[in-house]
Amino acid sequence: MTESSAAPVTSLYIHVPFCAHKCEYCAFYSEASSGELINRYVAALVRELEIVAADLKPKTIFFGGGTPSLLNLRQWETILRAMEKLNLLGAEEFTIESNPATVSADKCRLLRDFGVNRVSMGVQSLDEKLLDRLGRIHSREMVFKSYDILRHAGFENLNLDLMFAIPTQTMEIWRDTLNEVIAMQSEHLSSYEVIYEEDTPLFHQLQAGEFSVDEELACAMYEELIATAARAGFRQYEIANFAKDRGRSRHEEAPSEIQMAEPPHVGPYEAQQVPSLACKHNINYWRGGSFYGLGPSATGYVRGVRAKNWANTPLYCEQLEKGKRAIESSEELSPLRRAGEIAAFGLRMNAGWPFDDFQRTTQFDLRREWNSEMQQLEKRGWGEISDNRFHLTHQGLRFADSAAEMFLR
Repeated sequence: MTESSAAPVTSLYIHVPFCAHKCEYCAFYSEASSGELINRYVAALVRELEIVAADLKPKTIFFGGGTPSLLNLRQWETILRAMEKLNLLGAEEFTIESNPATVSADKCRLLRDFGVNRVSMGVQSLDEKLLDRLGRIHSREMVFKSYDILRHAGFENLNLDLMFAIPTQTMEIWRDTLNEVIAMQSEHLSSYEVIYEEDTPLFHQLQAGEFSVDEELACAMYEELIATAARAGFRQYEIANFAKDRGRSRHEEAPSEIQMAEPPHVGPYEAQQVPSLACKHNINYWRGGSFYGLGPSATGYVRGVRAKNWANTPLYCEQLEKGKRAIESSEELSPLRRAGEIAAFGLRMNAGWPFDDFQRTTQFDLRREWNSEMQQLEKRGWGEISDNRFHLTHQGLRFADSAAEMFLR
């Protein structure tokens, strides 16, 4: 099947590589940059959108970073008007990541006018000392102020992003942060344990013995997160993600099933397991769907081919100014290797993998190709095999990365 005759891709990720300040823990490609380079990036991104637009009909759009909300009104308007002209607006879920220090009423109104309906705000902590420890530029007061601005602008689907096991963070501080965030009544909550990535200041501080990792405390904090979120009406649907079901107090009723980005890998069983306000864009990743990734360092997966853009903003711009995509590398995955990746990513979800859904998605039988791995995980207490699915246990989810590696081919 040729690209022109294939069904269009329905999921789009756009990477905005700019930050006001590089955080101590961050290993994503991002940089603090001048307005001139940002303007050049915006023009290059519009060119990249023009190149792929004919093969896109987005149901989910996600602007990540970096700090997408750092772009000014004129830059956002340039991007959004280009998307409008290319018929790329109208996604049922349109998410933009934001920093509490870069949210404004004017910007929110513009984003809402062009169909953005979900904002993910990087709170990380509400403790001033910990925010400083992480190198964040916002204060706790900015979090509350930005949240109110977003609500006033009409956003009814907000995610608050937290981190735990931060150096010097105590259980008492973590509980206080959780309770304050829960009281804000967002629709979605994401929370990640600090990971010490090489080439980050936090990693070098750990190597230098400036602090140590308390694995027992990290586990206790994760348990506290799960319990607190559950009491507040959130349902965990993935290791680090919790969402509510749309209540009748909002204008939108809960759907009878999750409407997914292509391909629709949520079966009847899973539709009951996934809350209606779960992030559809991320579920498409975990369920092996196709997606375009645009912007410096972005990775996409379209019809069996994984492509990665250059993690270099000037080079990215230079390539697109020449009229070609800024792809550093691409590879076509074998069906078995891709199936292994889909198995591994899908196990991050609480629902695990229903066997029929996995076979429909990959054309491989999880019970035949990965039987020994599932048996090993079940013996270890990390996995559970039933008649219709395999999923990680509560303990297994805590060590999902280790479990996932067993499924890679």
